[in-house]
Order: sequence, then C-alpha cells, then structure tokens
Amino acid sequence: MSRTAFVTIAGRTNAGKSSLLNAIVGEKIASVSSKPQTTRTRITGIRNIDDVQLVFFDTPGLHKPVNKLSEHMLNTVRESVSDIDAVIFVQDCTKKINEQETNLLKSLNKSGMPVILVINKIDLIKKDELANCIAEMSAKANFQAIIPVSVKENNGVDIVISEIIALSEESVHYFPDDMITDQPEKVLAGEIIREKLLELLKDEVPHGIAVGVEQMSERDDKDILDISAVIYCERESHKGIIIGKGGSMLKKASTEARIELEEFFQIKVNLKCWVKVKEDWRNREGLIRSFGLSDN
Repeated sequence: MSRTAFVTIAGRTNAGKSSLLNAIVGEKIASVSSKPQTTRTRITGIRNIDDVQLVFFDTPGLHKPVNKLSEHMLNTVRESVSDIDAVIFVQDCTKKINEQETNLLKSLNKSGMPVILVINKIDLIKKDELANCIAEMSAKANFQAIIPVSVKENNGVDIVISEIIALSEESVHYFPDDMITDQPEKVLAGEIIREKLLELLKDEVPHGIAVGVEQMSERDDKDILDISAVIYCERESHKGIIIGKGGSMLKKASTEARIELEEFFQIKVNLKCWVKVKEDWRNREGLIRSFGLSDN
C-alpha cells in the first residue's frame, strides 16, 4: 500500500533549510547561499523511497520584515505550516534561538503539529556545546524527535528521512514517482543564475535582485538549450556593480551559472543575460507578483 507524508522545513535564515532539502531529495533544487533570505518562495521537493512518497516544502527563513517582499515571504512560512503532516524545524546550533523562532515553535505546539527538531552545523561545535543546545531547545517546545546533523558532511540526514517515513500515512502518491520538484524549469534556471550573483556580490545589492527567464528553448538541429534571462535590480548604481568593469562581473556570474545549468539539465547551454533597473521593486506589489514572489 502506498504512503505519503507532507512536510514543511522551517527555521531562521541561513540555518541550512535549503541544503537539507537538497540532501534529502538527492538533487539541487533549492538555491543555497551564505547570504540571508536566499529562499524567497515555497519550493517543493519530492523523494520516493519504495512505496513511500515524501513531499517537502522549503520555506523562506524567519526574519523581521523590512519591505513588502519580506512580508510575502513570512506569509509563505505561515501558510506552509498548515494542512501538513509534520514540520522539520532547522536550528543553527552556532546561534541562539530568536524571537521569531520561539513564536513559531509555540504556535506549532499549540496546534498539535508533530515537530522534528533538526540541529544543524554540529561539525562547527564541541560535544558539550551540542549537549547544551539540545537541553536549551528541549525546554522551548515539545519535539517528536531531536536529530543533530551536519548537512554539509551528510551526517544524520538518513535519520531525518527515517523519522519522516515513520509519520507517513496510507495514501495515493500525488506526484509521479520520477518527479523531484514541482518548480517550472524557468524558475529553476532563474534561481541558479540568482544564486551565482548572491555568491559573487556583496552588501545590499544581492537582496535587490530578481531574475526572470524570458526564453528557454531547445534547438531542433542541435543539442543546445538557449536561455535568455533578465536580471532586475533596484538602482542604477546597482546595475553598474552587477555588470562590473567591462562587463566582468556579469560575464563571471553568467559563466558560473551556465556551467551549473549544463550539469543540471544535462545539455549544452547558451545563456544570455541582461540587466534592467526596476526602482524599489521589493515594495511594489505588481512587480513582486510578476516575478512570481507573491504568497497569493
């Protein structure tokens, strides 16, 4: 008999939620960066193990909203922890739990939702520090299980999967067994480009970037995938930084993105990127929706 489990991955920014999702699914479907707020929307990852289908929702990190986009991101988190079977709460063990995390845990406990605490980045602390972290978190909420992991070293991820399988229930599978995400290919391509820019750019510029893939098609006569993307930023000065001296920054980001796109899609890629300015787009509802970043 087939079984399913629907699970939301929640926690603060940079706790390792997207990295955990990628590790569970076995493919890179969510952008990963050391920059805060890398994930902006709810991303679905799917893993099939024998007759069990596990469906995961990666959510934006918990943070204090500073504009309309970040308000949409937090609404996405709230909506993603309802009508599911369990929540994986990812805690960065190198940081103290904050107010947003505490409030979310309280509301989850009040709802009776099973919560699995995944304490990530244990490779960065000592055993006695980990013991203190477990004791502190145990006092904050009731957890179905507490699992120390290092996603970076792929240590403990298999235990997380086992705990979720134990929570699965008899059900039809809602996605094809060979499917790993419901994200459209254009969205995945745009996220790969944005991730490279996040890695290369500093300070405030990356947060004001959105990427729209306008054209994506495979040539009939050759095994080449043509992708045209527009990188949107909020200021003219940011445009200059993204392009770089003599186009050097844009060329470097495009090259790194092309290499990863070729690896992901298993085909030679011809990538063309342009940069346009959309003033203060993170506070403009119409633009937030057009970039597919609205929670509506």
